[in-house]
Amino acid sequence: MNSKEMMEIAVKAADSKHANDIEVLDISKVSIMTDYFVIMDASSQRQVDAIVQAVLDKAGENDIDVGHVEGKRDSEWILIDMHDIVVHVFTSEKRSFYNLEKLWADAPQVDISDLVTVNDL
Repeated sequence: MNSKEMMEIAVKAADSKHANDIEVLDISKVSIMTDYFVIMDASSQRQVDAIVQAVLDKAGENDIDVGHVEGKRDSEWILIDMHDIVVHVFTSEKRSFYNLEKLWADAPQVDISDLVTVNDL
């Protein structure tokens, strides 16, 4: 499975749990660490946990190797390292504080409008 397919699975899993403002950055253009950053936030800590679990469940169902999960249940920022993609799930407050999109502003944003059905982009 290629990194684009993995990214699409992660986006759809997050969307199924009503993640807010899902954005995907093509990091491969500016860094060798990974291909995509998938960034989103949630309105509550409980929703963060639900999104993370949905992404991990879909990764498992699709035989995607999860290298590492950084952050514990009830964390305000959980990072899921799937090698070719890295998923960042924030509480809304922490996403504003860290502002990864600004930090990685040189990375082109990927159009995911055809993948997201629950939330407006």
